[in-house]
Amino acid sequence: MRYKQIFNALGFLLIITGGAMGIPLLWALYFREPAAAAFAISSLVSIAAGALMFHLFQTGEEIRPREGFAIVTLSWMLASLFGSLPYVLTGTLPNFIDAYFETMSGFTTTGASVLTDIEAVPLSVLSWRSLTQWLGGMGIVALFVALLSQTGSSAMQMFKAEVPGPLSEKLRPQAKETAKVLWQAYLVLSLACSLLLWAAGMNFYEAMNHTFTTMSTGGFSTKNASIAYYSPLIQWVIIVFMTLAGVNFGLYYLSLRGRTLKTIWHNHEFRLYLLVILCTTLVVLLNIHGKVFHTFEESLRAAAFQVVSIITTTGFATADYNQWPTFSRALLFVLMFVGGCTGSTAGSVKIFRYLILFKHALLELKHQLHPRYICRLTVDRLPINNGVLVSVLIFFFLYIFLFCAGWLVLLLTGMDMTSAASAVASALGNVGPGLGSVGPVANYAHLLPLAKVILTLLMLVGRLEIFTVMVLFLPAAWRR
Repeated sequence: MRYKQIFNALGFLLIITGGAMGIPLLWALYFREPAAAAFAISSLVSIAAGALMFHLFQTGEEIRPREGFAIVTLSWMLASLFGSLPYVLTGTLPNFIDAYFETMSGFTTTGASVLTDIEAVPLSVLSWRSLTQWLGGMGIVALFVALLSQTGSSAMQMFKAEVPGPLSEKLRPQAKETAKVLWQAYLVLSLACSLLLWAAGMNFYEAMNHTFTTMSTGGFSTKNASIAYYSPLIQWVIIVFMTLAGVNFGLYYLSLRGRTLKTIWHNHEFRLYLLVILCTTLVVLLNIHGKVFHTFEESLRAAAFQVVSIITTTGFATADYNQWPTFSRALLFVLMFVGGCTGSTAGSVKIFRYLILFKHALLELKHQLHPRYICRLTVDRLPINNGVLVSVLIFFFLYIFLFCAGWLVLLLTGMDMTSAASAVASALGNVGPGLGSVGPVANYAHLLPLAKVILTLLMLVGRLEIFTVMVLFLPAAWRR
């Protein structure tokens, strides 16, 4: 492991983080909030620390894969460390563990919060809270790759280590160009979302904040009641854009380049994603209509909103689904383990992995009936090699192992079984709210410090898809 390359890259990422703090600083000045000083200090400290690291550890050598893994993991930890400064300096979250939890929840787009009264928080702090999710949605390292002159295999390695999914489709031969394309699609959809939210009745500030947290599938809101505060029209707009945010952003680019929507529709993962949303929405609708809601539109909107919010791991809420029938609550809990498409801003396992396992299971069943039957595993007419299949199987094993381990540790802190299980599933899948004491109308403030630390680690491991973090625990990764 060559540390110069690592600290040089981390320095550049800190400069980006500090520069991003300029946006909430402008809001603080606009609203004439005392928080302006805290953001100015936080920004200067981050930029100064980043510039110092970038200057002291300059090197012309290319980053190797092992350094790429370290850069990706440490960048999220360091961005969350410096990103927590505004919470501490403004007094919003004076406890460091709480501040780090909230910041990591933002950057990883988890949306779990320890704030007990969101509407009492300075508007500039809420804008920073939303911005961390938007930056983390497509990936701070992906932004770094897009801005840096570094190209080649090392940049692609870092890009793949952060972009969600077992396969990151190469839209262009260079990681720099791929990252640019995805960020461009992200920006265009974000602009469309903000304009429609503004047209539907939100003011500019709220539209911008909720765009950041919708397109990133983050779920932070500026209101205590989350999206339940807003009109049905706004809720439908957010349902649409949460769904769009859960789609592979590469498909948008390929569709625009080919000037046809067939690219999206012919994608098997996309079709399965829509099928799961439609089927689960219908089932929840039938389960809650007449029991929780009495008009069809209200039942449909509530069912669609919560299903889309959970499967895309956004975590917004328009109702307290803790009060829904047991079957609906159980189904929403299962959806925490599903997730959106690869290459989207959604978290959790991802539809693509289930698609691979489902197709492999069918082939294995056919092989049991006809031992001489030989057929290659393919998705969208592309062959899936054994390496990808093994990677998917190991991912599932590690995901289940981490879930069980985290669940047991949280039980030791005194949490009940339902709350502990949903909190771990929510953190590992970057969902946000869970069930029980961490449900949609509650928060994570009451948890013991140990529980918050465990959940913070799970957020990071889940956002970076396990392998990127776990590989750093191998001694070989740190040898020169």
